[in-house]
Amino acid sequence: MRYRRANVEGGTYFFTANLAERHLRLLVENVDVLRDAVRAVKQRHPFYIDAFVVLPDHLHAIWTLPEHDADFATRWMLIKRQFSRRMPKNEHRNASRIKKGERGI
Repeated sequence: MRYRRANVEGGTYFFTANLAERHLRLLVENVDVLRDAVRAVKQRHPFYIDAFVVLPDHLHAIWTLPEHDADFATRWMLIKRQFSRRMPKNEHRNASRIKKGERGI
């Protein structure tokens, strides 16, 4: 996909991330796993969390990145990767996700 993104070094960004299946409650049921993933990524790729709200099927976050850094995409990729790797592999995956090696989280 080609997203239009504002890449402002040291900028403050607002994010919303959703579960693929909105009826699940994975985020609140596994909030400790999510916290661990965020903490681990912050250690290697520092950023400031201005706000973070976790709801059953989605989350909102406001981050401020360090000066001379606009790479929020890598941080989200790593957080999602760490979270999904710790989840049981029992979700439905369509053919497209299977082909791409993606989880259905």
